[in-house]
Amino acid sequence: MRDNKNLRLALILGVAALCLITLIMAPMMMISGFPSFPTVTGEAQPDCEEGGQADDQSETATSDIPEEYLKLYREHGRKVGVQWNVLAGVGKRETNHGRSTLPGVRSGTNYAGAAGPMQFLISTWGGKAKIKIPSRFNGYASDGDGDGWADVYNPADAILGAAKMLKRNGAPEEVRRSLFVYNRAWWYVDQVMEIAGKYAKDGEVTTPPEADESCDEPMLEAAPTSTVAAILQYALAQRGKPYIWGGTGPAGYDCSGIIYMAYRSVGLTIPRTTFGQWPFGIEVPEGEERAGDLVFFNSGPGTGPDRPGHVGMVVSPGKMVEARCRLCGPIKVTTYRERTGIVGFTRPLQHPQILAQLKAREQG
Repeated sequence: MRDNKNLRLALILGVAALCLITLIMAPMMMISGFPSFPTVTGEAQPDCEEGGQADDQSETATSDIPEEYLKLYREHGRKVGVQWNVLAGVGKRETNHGRSTLPGVRSGTNYAGAAGPMQFLISTWGGKAKIKIPSRFNGYASDGDGDGWADVYNPADAILGAAKMLKRNGAPEEVRRSLFVYNRAWWYVDQVMEIAGKYAKDGEVTTPPEADESCDEPMLEAAPTSTVAAILQYALAQRGKPYIWGGTGPAGYDCSGIIYMAYRSVGLTIPRTTFGQWPFGIEVPEGEERAGDLVFFNSGPGTGPDRPGHVGMVVSPGKMVEARCRLCGPIKVTTYRERTGIVGFTRPLQHPQILAQLKAREQG
């Protein structure tokens, strides 16, 4: 009997000890067994860099794309703000990343007049296969390696030019439309997107997340004044709306209309048109521009150094919000430092009329 009691007592003590160990270990198991919640600075936060990319290439991309080309697709895709894998899809579809031996890839043109690894029409490139930069030619001729020349047969130049063309026609948001402009056939668009999907790590071609509202907060916090922050907030809120010539909202805007209304939203009146806005602001040296300033561009026939035809608003170093053109996709944040045709920068807030308006507003 005593042995049975001793056995029962030992069992009771053993069970109690096991329960105690379980209570001690359970929190540790919960901590190590479940993923931790992301912090404010953790990986769950969006990448607010335009064209921002993580390690997002598939094994197919690594094995199929030559190292030099892969670097250029990623570099120029990020610089311009388009999907690198779509650029790579174009390069694969057109010339197998420059490996094709067909006419027009390394010299001359093909039967359609296209040339180079990204198969630009010479007229679309700029009228000549090799152009000195800066150039008086209109087109997508680009200097992707900094040698002072835009050479349609040079992969660095051609890939940068292709990125600009896709951006100009709606990428990254309306990438299918931009590809249709590149080669006007929907079967071509489908083929490029299929290739781009194979190059993406998860098989999905995504758009850069710079339109995420949480990406606005650092820009607004960095604004030099509360007035500038309010101007930026209005302009950024218009992203996704269409370009409408002569538009001042709310349905859509043209390039100067969104700026005019952003300033008006804080009670400040500046000229309505680009031609009026250019001489109005105080000129700012390149590199000293800041949020709220305006950046002006020569936009083709009828415009020039004294009569720029396009304007954007600086929102952070190297970035602007703009309503570019009817076929360029919705209003969005883009980069301007790599854009050709910059005429200059101005600061409307330093104009005497605006200073007087600010003073009057402060006085109630």
